[in-house]
Amino acid sequence: MSNSSPAPRAAPRLPPLADLLDDAHVVQLPLRTRFRGLDAREALVVEGPNGWTEFSPFVEYGPAEASAWLAATIDFGWGVEHTTRASSVAVNATLPTVAPGEVRTVLDRYPGCRTVKVKVADPGETLRDDVARVAAAREYIGDSGRVRIDANGAWTVAQAEEALVALAPYALEYVEQPCATVPELAELRRRTAGLGVPVAADESVRKAADPLAVARAGAADLLVIKAQPLGGITAALDIFVAAGLPVVVSSALDTSVGLSMGAHLAAAMPELRHDCGLGTAALLAADVTRAPLLPVDGAIEVRRVDVDVDLLRRHAASDDRREFWLERLRASYAVLAG
Repeated sequence: MSNSSPAPRAAPRLPPLADLLDDAHVVQLPLRTRFRGLDAREALVVEGPNGWTEFSPFVEYGPAEASAWLAATIDFGWGVEHTTRASSVAVNATLPTVAPGEVRTVLDRYPGCRTVKVKVADPGETLRDDVARVAAAREYIGDSGRVRIDANGAWTVAQAEEALVALAPYALEYVEQPCATVPELAELRRRTAGLGVPVAADESVRKAADPLAVARAGAADLLVIKAQPLGGITAALDIFVAAGLPVVVSSALDTSVGLSMGAHLAAAMPELRHDCGLGTAALLAADVTRAPLLPVDGAIEVRRVDVDVDLLRRHAASDDRREFWLERLRASYAVLAG
């Protein structure tokens, strides 16, 4: 870890709650393939002085956790705009838990991408299923491409060790959040050091009371940084500086508005060694813009997104779902204000 703490940066002043509520649009966007148990992604988008911004914590998150996502919404829409160092960022393809025969169809939606992130350890799936999916991804991307896997913390240490022994022959770039806790990640790193598979921490950063604990414990080789769950670009950059580890900038199945936030974070980084997990607009069957941030030649543009009002209307959530999201925004705002 860095020996010096980053200079604290002031959080953006909260805009009036009415400014957020009155201009909020709640959408429900269908997915091309079931992902994380979802067939559609709900999100709230709103326009601030800087442009369009997004609030889309997963529905199971309570106000305390969702308030970080609202802080990111405000940071991107109302806060300081950070200097970007690039006009585009390289992204990975994301492969849900599909059958091997469907792998090519999914990955063809990511033209030019040289990295594939494969979802593993899904409920109802076996290690044999995961090996077959990873093998199909490796065959698709070729020897020169990169394959990373993401278990979302679903394995025990013993299960993760068994899985990595089976999957290491496919030349994994890294395994993302193989186990749920920081001590488990540290133990797994010790037990699998000879396999040459680095460990990346995601949930142990974005869902932790102390996002630097995993780096302090030496439990990961790199960190997965997501703008929304960490409170915005400003907060995520501070974590990057303090952790002193390589990072992968990723997203949480956002609309193109949220992906724009992630792209601006990635482009503000002084160095990126790994392709970003920001190509997930390819998983959406609809979006909020006529110019979505889809991968082209393996990258997405770093730009603000112009939201299309007709698309907002077409994909507007039902009245009860809209009220659900507005109430979440109110509750999260109260946490920030308190």
